[in-house]
Amino acid sequence: MIRVLFAACCFLLIPASILAQSQNLQDSAWIRDNYTKTETYIPMRDGIKLFTTIYAPRDKTEKHPVLMNRTPYSCAPYGSTRWRNLWDPYWRYYFREGYIIVLQDVRGRWMSEGNFEDVRPFNKNKKGKETDEASDTYDTIDWLLANVAGNNGRVGVFGISYPGFYSTMAAASGHPALKAVSPQAPVTDWFMGDDFHHNGALSLMDGFNFYAGGFGYPRPLPTTVGPRNALIIPRNDNYQTFLNIGALPNFMKLTGDSIAFWKDLYNHPNYDSFWMARDARTAMFNIKPAMLVVGGLFDAEDCFGAWNLYKAIEKQSPGTDNRLVMGPWFHGQWGGRGDGSSLGNIRFGSRTSEWYQNQVELPFFNYHLKGKGTMDSLAEATIFFTGRNEWQTFKTWPPANSRQRSLYLLPNGLLAWTKPLSAKAGTTYTSNPAKPVPYTEDVHFNRTREYMTDDQRFASRRPDVITFQTEALDRDLTLGGVLTADLHVAISSTDADFVVKLIDVFPDEFVYADDHEEDKDYPMGGYQMLVRGEIMRGKFRKSFSNPVPFKPNQPDQVTFNLPDVAHTFKKGHRLMIQIQSSWFPLMDRNPQQFMNIYQAKDSDFKPAEITILHDSMHPSAIILPVLE
Repeated sequence: MIRVLFAACCFLLIPASILAQSQNLQDSAWIRDNYTKTETYIPMRDGIKLFTTIYAPRDKTEKHPVLMNRTPYSCAPYGSTRWRNLWDPYWRYYFREGYIIVLQDVRGRWMSEGNFEDVRPFNKNKKGKETDEASDTYDTIDWLLANVAGNNGRVGVFGISYPGFYSTMAAASGHPALKAVSPQAPVTDWFMGDDFHHNGALSLMDGFNFYAGGFGYPRPLPTTVGPRNALIIPRNDNYQTFLNIGALPNFMKLTGDSIAFWKDLYNHPNYDSFWMARDARTAMFNIKPAMLVVGGLFDAEDCFGAWNLYKAIEKQSPGTDNRLVMGPWFHGQWGGRGDGSSLGNIRFGSRTSEWYQNQVELPFFNYHLKGKGTMDSLAEATIFFTGRNEWQTFKTWPPANSRQRSLYLLPNGLLAWTKPLSAKAGTTYTSNPAKPVPYTEDVHFNRTREYMTDDQRFASRRPDVITFQTEALDRDLTLGGVLTADLHVAISSTDADFVVKLIDVFPDEFVYADDHEEDKDYPMGGYQMLVRGEIMRGKFRKSFSNPVPFKPNQPDQVTFNLPDVAHTFKKGHRLMIQIQSSWFPLMDRNPQQFMNIYQAKDSDFKPAEITILHDSMHPSAIILPVLE
């Protein structure tokens, strides 16, 4: 017994990282022993061939389903004897279940033939040999079913981020063997809210770093070698680096003419037919496979896509088995990038990623592709509510018991449920593009993922950020659904941006219940947790296709939606709203003159006086989805 106890104690002393490595080694050995790897080219209807890697079970005692991931990021490593690290948590469950795993380089990327087109538009009325991503998926499935031995005739597709877009297009393919699709953090609309634009404002840091950092460089021939970043810019303080580069034409000078989609961004400043064709929601009619749309509440890249793709399917394909899961995650965190128990300084009380993988995703595909288990325990909407740190299930989203209630901005920085009575009132700040409000108080080169829950006390201290807050709450306040900013404004110029942030202010004495003394390295008392933030480019307030200037110093209205929210403000906390007119270098600066900002010169950027009106004639409010 003593020997057994000693062995157990030794086991407990082994670092978790070593145990994880041991598990990975076991899984990798098991997968290599029980699977084969094949590389092949699959012909499309127009003759172009797409490079595809197939990991197939050696087991011949039963038929196996196909699970496919189509990607622009490479299905490397290339070579039949070189295997991808597919034994991490996101994939190994499927190998243990005996899935045929298929990875494919999409058209024009890496080893596939053809020309690549970013978010290639869906062609509803394809004729003859015309193609799109839906048809490429259809043709791939056809080939797999005819040529991969031992398949059971059922196919699923999933993917995160850009592969999430290809999953969406797969759902639109109409192939009868496609039974289940899971677009996760799916690129859905690159002008309205995903990745590179938010309400028409350019996500400068992400867009420039993504395209100029390598993805956007042309690939004339199939290759196993990825693009290299040819730019050399300072890798220190991203705030200062991007500010020094200056106006958007200066960024174009750095990239030159080599990056096609970066030029497209500049050539299409408004929501025109170019962007409309690239809205993945236009393909979501008559969707046949079961859908599982997944996203993160704190996804800095594609939070918009997950919420709004689900809603589009609900509206346009009401008969589809369509389900939504939103957890407290950064971009892709549910897929094995951490256990989902925390983000930055905020803790969620459980290993949410592991719960999702085992209780939601794997059962979803097992049921639809293997006929294993049931779907009885998976609700229409499974949403993690931060603050209370609990999973909640709903028959619809937004929830049927969600009520839109206006929380009004009042003088002296107050928020209340009653309209202001003042005959004339407003709060004014000066927005100076030469000193924009940073998106985080820390200094880094790359955009952080933790900023989505960052402490906003640094912003509260700036004179160009105005703050409104409630008294300490006497009961819990739970929000679930669409969040809307309804601002009445007057500005001294002809254009401006409006950033609205929903913030949970923790009590001054707050500490996490499980805190140990050595963990108290950040002052959580009074923490101002960013729950949701969004920007609106003012000139698009009436139309994203036909922008209009403001009339200087004349009252106007700016109304826009923020991504959906699922959060409980606990008793004793305060609800805070911050408003500002820059968020740099997360978003590009507005010169605060009505113009095509992609053509602005450094000299065009001017300070402006911004007034947020909050009186009886101009009742600015935040419209909250209160769960009753």
